[in-house]
Amino acid sequence: MPLLFQNRGLGRINSTAELFDKYPLLQENGRTFRSKPLVDVDPKCLLYVQQREFAATTPADNSVSVIGSDDATTCHLVVLRHTGSGAVCLAHCDGSSTWSEVPLLVKTVTSLSNVSKEGRYETHKQRQRIIKSVQPVQMLFIPSLCFPLCRLELHLVGGFNDESKTSHKLSLNILAAFQKQKEDIHLETCCITEINDIVIDEIHRPVVYGIGVNVKTGDVFPSSFAHKGPAEELRSARTFTGGQMADIYDSSRGLVKIGPCKWSPNLDIAFWLSQNDDTILKYLSTSPMAEPPHFVQHIKSTIQFLLEHPNSDSLFPGGQPQLYHRAETGHWERAV
Repeated sequence: MPLLFQNRGLGRINSTAELFDKYPLLQENGRTFRSKPLVDVDPKCLLYVQQREFAATTPADNSVSVIGSDDATTCHLVVLRHTGSGAVCLAHCDGSSTWSEVPLLVKTVTSLSNVSKEGRYETHKQRQRIIKSVQPVQMLFIPSLCFPLCRLELHLVGGFNDESKTSHKLSLNILAAFQKQKEDIHLETCCITEINDIVIDEIHRPVVYGIGVNVKTGDVFPSSFAHKGPAEELRSARTFTGGQMADIYDSSRGLVKIGPCKWSPNLDIAFWLSQNDDTILKYLSTSPMAEPPHFVQHIKSTIQFLLEHPNSDSLFPGGQPQLYHRAETGHWERAV
């Protein structure tokens, strides 16, 4: 089914500029989103998603109230939510495997919706057939038609006008991948690439680097996060060494699950620890001029972690993932 906006198929998307020209309201919605103030999220209710990770849950979750992610420059942050069950997923996509990642996100949300007792899923075509089959007066007595349609809603945030056009390519690939899904998906927020761009001191940067989604209400908002755990360095090491998109959360048990991950010893990466910031930015970033201030330190911490743990097997005894649960203090704690 096509990706929809205001119940109309978007059709073929050749460029983001063309998309926003064709749908001015979509552009207006994106600009409205980027003008929202940053929301300060209590880490005691947060589930943080790093690059090349996703997490999904439902409003029944007692451990997580907000799923969030930030530090996105050319990366895109994807939120997919089912309005009936409230099942919601947030992913931090960098273009490594968009065409396999998008179906995974859709499957995850629809699976959580199928087991939920809240709401039911209806496609746009199913609803239209029902509406056409009854008289207007009869609609007053069909409860499912008197309330908003249960549907999948999509929010896309990220990218900017970078010189290499990495953001543009990722925007188009994500949109095209969602176009290919069999489910109807309604595009609600599209604050990507040129809509998320600002020029400061003649340098293009993203306006919004991070977002959160309220699991209970579905509200999506700009945010930044000081706490990026649990196991921040381990998770960064997984991505740095080529790990693919990973589901990091078991919502049925309220557990963050990391790994097991595999990497080989590589002492050559110690080279980067002696390099200056400009060199690291030039060679290890897709957008050297737009990275947040802590980018270089983050890279160095990740490399140091890999040097201290050259064999990943020792981090996962018995080949089992590391598990973390929400402790009484509100922080994530390693589960034994």
